[in-house]
Amino acid sequence: MPGGRLTQQERQQIALGLADGLAYAEIARRLDRPTSTITREVMRNGGPTGYRADLAHRATERRTQRRRQTAPRGTQAPPQAHGRDAEAVRAYEELLTSVFTQSGMPAMMSRVMACLTTTDEGSLTASELVQRLQVSPASISKAVAFLDGQGFVRRERDERRRERYVVDDAVWYESTMASARAIAQVVETARQGAAVLGSGTPAAVRLENIARFLDYVSESTARAAEQARDILQTTAGAGVDGTDEQGSDH
Repeated sequence: MPGGRLTQQERQQIALGLADGLAYAEIARRLDRPTSTITREVMRNGGPTGYRADLAHRATERRTQRRRQTAPRGTQAPPQAHGRDAEAVRAYEELLTSVFTQSGMPAMMSRVMACLTTTDEGSLTASELVQRLQVSPASISKAVAFLDGQGFVRRERDERRRERYVVDDAVWYESTMASARAIAQVVETARQGAAVLGSGTPAAVRLENIARFLDYVSESTARAAEQARDILQTTAGAGVDGTDEQGSDH
């Protein structure tokens, strides 16, 4: 049924569809499922190149078993603001976590990042993260230290002097610039290696090409972030120049 859990046979069809190069929407149409269901299923289970039906099915069974073991009897998902569907929000957080993980972010850091990103306040304390994610304080501390070092979150004190971890609009600009700086460091290191290995040698040429390529990427990334920075301060539906998406002022 479209509203029920994916069966093992459906997962096998997903794997076949991915192998044939089908888009998520086409796989979803053939299974009579929402595209978001297929996207979430694939991204949380290895991505389009690593998805395996049998492994995905076993992983889902393990997740279901863990939820049954950790959830107290009679408890329900906490009520959501703005009339949101609690189950849909939980599923989206899992999808966002999977996307962050597929991009290279470690699993626990991805969970913390997704949790912070989907809060209306854009900030949580360590104890709130522990409660929401049902993990140890040490896991939260390690994850936040990593995210802070990468420029994904910032720390601030609230009126009760509690440390809060914040994901706001500026964080994406700062993390992008941090990425550009990290690439620039690789560029410098590659150029040093080319000098050590001897100009014109095969290894040096390889490093010189890497340096030129990444130098362009780093500069382009930083320039694009500067040019697009104002987007982070605009309201939904408004352009960078303050006009709406149709280009007219109101």
